[in-house]
Amino acid sequence: MKKVSAIDLFCGVGGLTHGLIRSGIKVHAGIDLDPDCKWAYETNNSSSYIHADISTVSGKDLLRLWERDAIKLLAGCAPCQPFSSYQKGRKSVDNNKWKLLNEFSRLITETQPELITMENVPQLQGHSVFLNFKNTLKKNGYFIWSNVVNCLDYGIPQKRQRLVLLASKLGEIKLDEPTHANSYLSVRDAIGHLAPLRAGERDGNDYLHACANLSPLNLERIKQSKPGGTWKDWDPEIVANCHKKDSGKTYQSVYGRMSWNEPAPTMTTLCFGYGNGRFGHPTQNRAISLREAAIFQSFPEHYEFIPENGKIHFSKLGRMIGNAVPVRLGEVVGQSFLMHVKDKIDGSGNGKRNNSS
Repeated sequence: MKKVSAIDLFCGVGGLTHGLIRSGIKVHAGIDLDPDCKWAYETNNSSSYIHADISTVSGKDLLRLWERDAIKLLAGCAPCQPFSSYQKGRKSVDNNKWKLLNEFSRLITETQPELITMENVPQLQGHSVFLNFKNTLKKNGYFIWSNVVNCLDYGIPQKRQRLVLLASKLGEIKLDEPTHANSYLSVRDAIGHLAPLRAGERDGNDYLHACANLSPLNLERIKQSKPGGTWKDWDPEIVANCHKKDSGKTYQSVYGRMSWNEPAPTMTTLCFGYGNGRFGHPTQNRAISLREAAIFQSFPEHYEFIPENGKIHFSKLGRMIGNAVPVRLGEVVGQSFLMHVKDKIDGSGNGKRNNSS
């Protein structure tokens, strides 16, 4: 089978890269602006981490990285914050916020890789910047598949909706069919085997299985919290002032516990904090640990984020984990591309474009 050679733009800590590698695709390099991600990316993936602003990267730079005579795959999961920003119910019109996606489009035009993938927030789907991006792909001869994907359908144990795009010059393409549509993984399935912890404690056998400390007030709040419940289960005297206001009464997941038999909520960059969402452990009086958050993002338990004796910075590691593409989603994308290549080049497709499509 013809090899697929990948470059991962905005690679972060390596979620997409690791998934592609697990599918059987060689990732030669990841490029990102965050220097904190370099150690984890290179340690877990045996790929080069290039610390650079994407606007300074040229097509010639990328062409030197891909394996010669292989099918080129360019992945570009630009940070999602600009695309999920709304002001007073209206989408922002600040063109600077779309710079990263436009830079990705520029590099596609300059390098003409056979395969393209991107992942982002669902809100981007109806935005003109995404439609323009797709139009650029069409003008360059790509077949395109894009849709909002429910990560639960692919065995990722969290409620996460993501916009996924696949594009190919080889012919029509689509994401593989769901593998877990009728059998979602639960919190218990994902983390039920891990050692118990108290708030502020760290597992001696796994440095990342560490959870943030809780103030006496928040410790009392979590003790009174029920799995899947809300702050309405608490004694009135410990209810936060924000929840007593009309504007705060609808935020019922804040300070919530997860339920053992349900999937986890979407992991965010603040998922380590009990007060930042439904990030309380189902039965233990603490927030979820960093390792638990990584598992919900489908990172394997051996994935290392910092050296074993490194200092735990919850905000830094939370950002790395929360911003990552779930590894399993990257694996599904990689498997979809490999089956596509097998069909179009090694199978009856012969790699020829069907102009009637």
